[in-house]
Amino acid sequence: MRVPSTVLGLAALTAALVACSSDDPASGGSSGGSSSSGGSSGTPTNPAAGPQAGNPDGKCEVPAEAKLEDTSKPDHVVGTGTKESCTGEAFVDAVAQGGVITFACGPDPITITVPRTAKIFNDKGPKIVIDGGGKVTLSGGGQRRILYQNTCDEAQKYTTSHCQDQDHPQLTIQNLTFVDGNAKGETKEGGGGGAIFVRGGRVKILSSRFFGNVCDDTGPDVGGGAVRVLSQSENKPVYVVNSTFGGDGALGNVCSNGAGLSSIGVSYTVINSLMVGNRAIGNGANPAKNGTPGGGSGGAIYNDGNTFTLTLCGDKLTGNTANEGGGAIFFVSNDRSGSLVIQDSVLKGNPSKGFETQGFPGIFVLAKGPPQVTNSTLEK
Repeated sequence: MRVPSTVLGLAALTAALVACSSDDPASGGSSGGSSSSGGSSGTPTNPAAGPQAGNPDGKCEVPAEAKLEDTSKPDHVVGTGTKESCTGEAFVDAVAQGGVITFACGPDPITITVPRTAKIFNDKGPKIVIDGGGKVTLSGGGQRRILYQNTCDEAQKYTTSHCQDQDHPQLTIQNLTFVDGNAKGETKEGGGGGAIFVRGGRVKILSSRFFGNVCDDTGPDVGGGAVRVLSQSENKPVYVVNSTFGGDGALGNVCSNGAGLSSIGVSYTVINSLMVGNRAIGNGANPAKNGTPGGGSGGAIYNDGNTFTLTLCGDKLTGNTANEGGGAIFFVSNDRSGSLVIQDSVLKGNPSKGFETQGFPGIFVLAKGPPQVTNSTLEK
């Protein structure tokens, strides 16, 4: 159905009292491996069981700056042409060196388990591109976060006097699959980001897939079972294009909030992407209700902060769930200056077990106005 403009219903107004949160993530710090047991299941995720990258029905135009990067002349190649040569150590070492990174692992798909979180150094690049050629899966083994970038982490080298707003590193993730990343127990910068954590510079995610990644089960603002992003340069958007988050069964990503994508004060533009079966499993919302640990909002996407925009175009969100608000999307602009825009998309069967905005199934939104919905289907 075409969704009309509407005002917040009683349930949403009540939920507004618990929807505000702090916009200031902790500063500094680094992100190491977690010793917590992880993964949404006890067995390794099989990437071949998951859907392909992107929404096959998505037809939205992709801006030039959000298209695939040229990797024909890589700076570093992981592997020497065989499966055995493509080790986790080789990948972690390549990321530390920066530049354009590709893989030579033979003709067949391969899963590479990282022995520790791959960390980007801020003085490498300025462009850093990691391209898996559609054959490479990176796994956290259910034990650790897979990839980390943080311009405000001294251990990764300060490169400017304003780490919260600098234009580099400019990270591109393309043609990769991320499985079994685990950020449980991570506390620096508020944690989250089971597969990928980024603070500062820029990041875009293109033609990639995310299955079975997790972060903490509870907490009022921790998020990003798959991806957590903070502090993007000049408040420019994170582009997520032709990518897939979750699938049936254990393929979904899981976290207290925002099991697919999570951010504070960061804009996302999500184009021609698929989000299925992601789960926000915290309880008590934000701030946490008395006697609860908090969380449980934004089954697929959790956005919080002040002035930012979430734009969906050509996307499909289905079967995502939230124990509290926004089975598909939780969007709270604390000063009511942000905007939620949904174009040419389908949001269907995303139950919000606690609260949502009346007239917008699967969505809880507090913004400068109701969601701007065009040519889209929103159904329970």
